[in-house]
Amino acid sequence: DSRVILDGSGAESLLGQGDMLFKPVETSRMQRVQGAFVVEEEVAMVVEQCRQSEVDRIVVTHGTDTLVETARAIAAANLAGKTVVLTGAMIPYAFGSSDGLFNLGSALSFAQVLPPGVYVAMNGQHFRWDEVRKNRDTATFERIP
Repeated sequence: DSRVILDGSGAESLLGQGDMLFKPVETSRMQRVQGAFVVEEEVAMVVEQCRQSEVDRIVVTHGTDTLVETARAIAAANLAGKTVVLTGAMIPYAFGSSDGLFNLGSALSFAQVLPPGVYVAMNGQHFRWDEVRKNRDTATFERIP
């Protein structure tokens, strides 16, 4: 679940709903996106925003069900020189003890120190986009052996 929007307001209205907010570069208007059911067009919008961004270190908050698929799409775009870190929350904020803020803080740190590429940051660890999977049985992200 995405719970925090940097430089924007409105995330507080999404608490407990499993949604995220998305802000296209060309507008100041937020768009609501259902993180658990991201469609190809929405992934393409995220990829394009990463491509158009003037910054070279990007953090994307994302629902965890399709996070790895979106990371794969960003990597396929070959965004030379950019470090993109995706993160989310395995424990919904509505449960009272979410891991989302910890994961966001970790992602922000990893975005500053990792070389260009696409990564997933969860539970204090970072993974290359092609070396991670969500383990639904253990409710964790793990390195692919």
